Amino acid sequence: MSNLIMSRRTLLRGLGTVMALPVLDSMVPTRLLGADAKAAAKVATAPRRVGWIYVPNGINMDQWTPTDVGSAYALSPTLQPLAAFKDKFSVVSGLVCDKANPNGDGPGDHARAMSAYLTGAQPRKTEGANIKLGISADQAAADKIGHLTKFPSLELGIEEGKQIGRCDSGYSCAYSHTISWRSDTTPVVKDCDPQSVFDRLFSNGDPRESAESRARRQGDRKSILDFVLNDANSVQQKLDSTDRQKMDEYLTSVREIEIRLGKAAQEVAAAPPAGAERPEFDLHTGVRANGISTTSAKYPIHVPLMIDMMVLAFQADLTRVITMPFADEGSNQTYGWVDANVPHHGTSHHQGDPAKLAMLAKINTYHVSQVAYLMKRLDSIKEANGSSILDNSLISFGSGNSDGNRHNHDNLPLLLLGKGGGTVSTGRHVRYDNVPVNNLWLSMLDRTGASLDRLGDSTGRIALA
Repeated sequence: MSNLIMSRRTLLRGLGTVMALPVLDSMVPTRLLGADAKAAAKVATAPRRVGWIYVPNGINMDQWTPTDVGSAYALSPTLQPLAAFKDKFSVVSGLVCDKANPNGDGPGDHARAMSAYLTGAQPRKTEGANIKLGISADQAAADKIGHLTKFPSLELGIEEGKQIGRCDSGYSCAYSHTISWRSDTTPVVKDCDPQSVFDRLFSNGDPRESAESRARRQGDRKSILDFVLNDANSVQQKLDSTDRQKMDEYLTSVREIEIRLGKAAQEVAAAPPAGAERPEFDLHTGVRANGISTTSAKYPIHVPLMIDMMVLAFQADLTRVITMPFADEGSNQTYGWVDANVPHHGTSHHQGDPAKLAMLAKINTYHVSQVAYLMKRLDSIKEANGSSILDNSLISFGSGNSDGNRHNHDNLPLLLLGKGGGTVSTGRHVRYDNVPVNNLWLSMLDRTGASLDRLGDSTGRIALA
């Protein structure tokens, strides 16, 4: 390890561009430490991250839930894409989101499922401006640890959604299209454009210079790396071989994502059949026709790009708190590329039809495959203590609905990814008995330095070790 003392806040700068560095061994002041203290110092350099990935409309639970509990359980059919990472996540069953239930408010389970998931609060039934809910777990975390990074939190997404109007049985669209809430009256709009997220991550905060930098990159076909090359070379010369390799991997991943963003932006949608009416189309947020919201056929390009934004933000320690719904509640995205060219929401109301259940399982398995992609990316990036970003993270994947046909909110489908810096036992199927899901969120926050006494309808903690 190098004896160089380098601040974690060291930045690479260029015209309109600021790039944070990945966490390096050189950020540990080892020359000031005795031999016995070096190992502890290395552990301290690995930040803990927390995140939530959401899927709407419930799950084909028969294909999701493992039969056995404990560490000897067998992966269910839907969870098979995660086989390579079985020792780095746990399946959690038996948690409940009670505030997604009607509790006297009648229909509107989709709006309540997404809004109550991270808040544990009952949404006020209104389609007007007087929305009321509660702070979400991610924003509670941002309040505690957000000052440590450039972005207190990042709210990413795939479907742009709406914040006003009626979307579900008298509930405002803000409820069914927003998972993150800064306060009981303030939903946080998610960024669904990977190019926008990329620019935010590497902007210097000056809109004029950032716009100029992007224009020059596009006009001259330059990479963002070209603008920080001098700084990067200067830093590289001071690093040992291990840290140089980490820097090379980081800069290479940035460049690869730039190339994929450029290709995605240049692709042109196929011409519609003769006589077909062309609806309003947007590359990133999709098609909206007849009041039905779907995302574009670019979904299988879009989702991995947004996952890569998440990975970059964690790798450069630009934030330690991220949320990302794979779609909004009530989404009718179709999944033709996995032989499920059916509307997701409509299919979730399967009424026991084996054909619809099979289609739903294909959609569920596809979403899980994207989780596998995220885990592979995070696990491939090693940090100063020799562990991976995945090892130092806690990321939940799940839904506020279980069976979409019944609109029930008990026995939620949940995965807990990562080891929380070695504080969590993984490789298990753990079953609880109607425990509030917010108890899990509190336990996650405890392990990322963002402890709270209570959140929403929480009643305590869940043992994760």
